[in-house]
Amino acid sequence: MDLITLKQYLRARKVTPIQDAAHHFRVDIDAIRPLFDVWLHKGKIRKRLDTGGACKGCCKCDPATVEVYEWVD
Repeated sequence: MDLITLKQYLRARKVTPIQDAAHHFRVDIDAIRPLFDVWLHKGKIRKRLDTGGACKGCCKCDPATVEVYEWVD
């Protein structure tokens, strides 16, 4: 996985929790976070305060730890 692959994934999903992206690419959240940070600093994604419907409510995660990002075109 590289920045372009992550970009394509994020653009297609529009809104995604970082946990979902890590699961999709089969990596640790700590491994994918630096790539999210690149797009965040470039202004291509933004961190959302609400889940925007991205969380399906399975109750497995602590809601305070769910990080949701939105692709900004």
